[in-house]
Amino acid sequence: MDILGLSRHGLQTPFEQIAVLSVLVVALLSLLYAWLLRNNVLTKDKGTEKMQEVWEAIRQGADGYLQRQLKTILPAIALLTIALFLSVAVVEPSLEAQEEFGHLGATNVTLIVAFGRTIAFIMGASFSLIVGQLGMRMAIQASVRAASAARRSFNESLSIAYYAGTITGMLTDGLGLMGGTLIFIVFGRAAPDALLGFGFGGTLLALFMRVGGGIYTKAADVGADLVGKVEKDIPEDDPRNAAVVADLVGDNVGDCAGMAADIFESYEVTIVSALILGLVLYQATGQIHYIVYPLVIRAIGVISSIIGTFTVPIWERFPIKFLRAHDAEEAMFRSYEVSSVNTVIFSFLLAILYAGDWRLGLLTTIGVGLAVAFNPLTSYFTATRKAPVQEIVKSTRTGPATTILSGLSVGMESSVWALVVIAISFTLAKLIYQADGANFVLYAVAMIGIGMLSHTGNNVAMDSYGPISDNANGIAEMAWHDMDDPETLKARQIMADLDAVGNTTKAITKGIAIASAVIAAVSLFASYITDVNRAKSGVMEAIRISDTTVFIGFLLGGALPWLFSSLSIRAVSRAASEIVEEVRKQFRVPGIMEGTVKPDYARVVSISTRSAQKELIPLAVISITMPLLVGLVLQVEALGGYLAGVILSGQLLAVFMANAGGAWDNAKKAIEDEPRSLEQNTGKGSERHKAGVVGDTVGDPLKDTAGPALNPMIKVVNLVSLLAAPIIVNFQLNSFVGIVVVLILFAGFIWAIWQSKRPVPDVDKPI
Repeated sequence: MDILGLSRHGLQTPFEQIAVLSVLVVALLSLLYAWLLRNNVLTKDKGTEKMQEVWEAIRQGADGYLQRQLKTILPAIALLTIALFLSVAVVEPSLEAQEEFGHLGATNVTLIVAFGRTIAFIMGASFSLIVGQLGMRMAIQASVRAASAARRSFNESLSIAYYAGTITGMLTDGLGLMGGTLIFIVFGRAAPDALLGFGFGGTLLALFMRVGGGIYTKAADVGADLVGKVEKDIPEDDPRNAAVVADLVGDNVGDCAGMAADIFESYEVTIVSALILGLVLYQATGQIHYIVYPLVIRAIGVISSIIGTFTVPIWERFPIKFLRAHDAEEAMFRSYEVSSVNTVIFSFLLAILYAGDWRLGLLTTIGVGLAVAFNPLTSYFTATRKAPVQEIVKSTRTGPATTILSGLSVGMESSVWALVVIAISFTLAKLIYQADGANFVLYAVAMIGIGMLSHTGNNVAMDSYGPISDNANGIAEMAWHDMDDPETLKARQIMADLDAVGNTTKAITKGIAIASAVIAAVSLFASYITDVNRAKSGVMEAIRISDTTVFIGFLLGGALPWLFSSLSIRAVSRAASEIVEEVRKQFRVPGIMEGTVKPDYARVVSISTRSAQKELIPLAVISITMPLLVGLVLQVEALGGYLAGVILSGQLLAVFMANAGGAWDNAKKAIEDEPRSLEQNTGKGSERHKAGVVGDTVGDPLKDTAGPALNPMIKVVNLVSLLAAPIIVNFQLNSFVGIVVVLILFAGFIWAIWQSKRPVPDVDKPI
C-alpha cells in the first residue's frame, strides 16, 4: 500500500500512511470548528446604539493599525525571502536533501531546496499573519456582543468571550499542524531544510506583530491612565478621555493580534524542532515512529482542545462542590484538565500500541503536566484572591514606592519557580532517555514541548478571552451611564469580574509561551551542532562554556534580552509621552470635561499607530544582526554559548515582567472593587487606588510589551543562528568580503540602537 507515494518517506504500513493523512484531516477539522464558533458568536446581538458607536471606533482603529503595520513589515519580509532563496548558493543542500532528490540532478536539488525553504518561509509568515489578523477581528466582533450579553447572564457573556478566543486557538492549531505535516509529506527526509524556513517565517512575523502591538497598546494605556485616572480622577474607560478608544484598540492589536501570532509561532517551532530531531533519529535507527508520533499527538491534542473548550459554559449549569458559582477562571481550568486527561490517555495508547515505547507517552504526559502546572503557578502570583496580589494591595497603604517594591518582589520570585518547573521537566527527560544517548535526550525534550503545547487551542482561548473581556468592560463603561439601575449595576459587575480573570489567563498563556520558547530552543541545539558538523566535519562536538570565547558569547547572549527590553520599554515611554501631551491638550477644550463635547479619539489612535510603527524595524534588526555578528566574529562555538545566554536570561526576565505586571494590574482592580470611601482610604479615587494605578502603569509595558516580546525574540535568534551556522563555519573574517559583511552588519546594529534610543520628548505640565 502506498498512498500518495508516502512509502518513500519511510511510512511503510497502512496505519502510518493513514495516520499522517488523518493529521491533515484533523487540521481541517480544527478550522471547521473555528468557522462554526464564528457563526455562533456572530448571531449574538451587538447591544445598544451607543455600544455599537464605541465598538465601531475600536474596529476602525484596529483595522487601520494593522493595515499600516502590514505596509511597514512587507518590505522586510520581501528582503528576507530573497535572502533565504539565495542562501543555497553559499551552502550546499543537506545530505538528506541530496538523498531525497538526488535522482533529479545536483542543480535541481539546489533549486528544490531554495524554493522549498522560501515557500515554507512565506507560508509560515502568512499563517502567522492570518492567525493574528483573523483572531483580532473576531475578538473585536465578540467584545460588544459579550458586553451586551452581560445584561442577561454571566454564563452567556463568558461563553461569547471564551468561544471567540477559541476561534483564534483553533486557527493556530489547524494552520500550525497543517504546515508542519505538509512540509514533511512533500519533502520527507529533506524536511529540515524547509522546516527552518517555516519556523523562521512564523517567528519573524510574530516578533513584528508582538513588538508593534505591544508598544501601541501600552503607550495608549499608560497615556490614558496617567492623565485620566491619576491627574483628572475619572474612571478608567471614561468617554471624556481622548485616549480611551486607543487603549481599547491596543488590547486587540497587542493581546489578540500580537499574542495570537506569538503562540502560533511557539506551536509551529515546537513541531519544527520535534520533526527535525525525529528525522535525525529516523536516520540513525530506521524507526519512523519518531516522526509519526509527534504529528499524531498534536492531532490528538487538537481533538482534546475541541472537547475541552466546548465544556467551559457547562460548569456553570451543574452544581459542583469545588467550583464556585460565576467563576470564569475555575471553569477554564477545569476544561483545560478535561483536555489534558484525554490527551494523556491516548498518548499512552499510541506510544504502547504503535511505537512500542511507553516512555513516549510519559514524555507527552510530562509536557501536558508542565502546561497544567503553569495554570495554578501563574494564578498564584497574579490572581486577585491569592496572597501575592493581596500583599501588593496592602502595600498601597504606604504609597506608590512600597507598591512598586512589593510587585517587583512578586515578579522575581515567580520567575524562579517557573524556571524550577522547567528544569524538573528537563531532568525527567534526561532520566527517561539517558541510556539511549544525547540525541534521544534532546528528542525527549522536544516531546515535552509537543505535549506542553498540545492544547494550544485552550491556551489561546484563555489568552484572547482577556482582551475580549477587557474591551467588553470598556464598552460597557463608556456606554452604560444609568448607575441607579440595578440591572446595569449587575451587568457592570459581571464585566468587571470577567475582566479581572482575563489578567490572570493572559499571564498564564505568556508563561506557557515563554516556557515553550525555552524548550524549543534547547531542542534546536542538537540541530545547531549537527548543521555545523555537516558543513565542516569535527568542528564542534559540544559547546564548552569553560572556553573563554564561548563564555564571552554566553555573556553577550545574556545581555540581549535586557537590551531588547530596555529599548521596547523606552519606545512605550516615548509614545506615551506624546499621548499624554495630546490628552492634556484635549482636556483644555471647553466642554470635554463637562461631557458636552466629544474628544478627538482618532487623533490619539493615529499618534499610537505612528509611534508603534517607528519601533518595529530597529528592534527586529537588533534581533537578527547581533547573533550574526557574534557568530562571524567569535565563530560557531561562541554563538552556541550566546544562544544559551539568551535562553536563560530571556526566560527569567520575561516571566518576571509578565507576572509582576499582572500582579500590579489585579491589585489595582482589587482596590477598585472595594466600596468607595475616601475617609477610610478605600475604593476608586482613594490614595491607595492612586498608588495601585502607579503600580499598574509601571507594570503595563512590562507584562504586555517587553515581557511577551522576548518569546519570539528568543526563537528568532535561535532560528537565525541555525540558518546561518553552515555559512558561519566556513566564514573567513580576514578576507575583504568578510570584513565588509561584518561592517555592514555592525552598521545596521548601531543604526538600530540609535533609532531605538531617541530621547523621550518633553511634555507640558499637568493641567
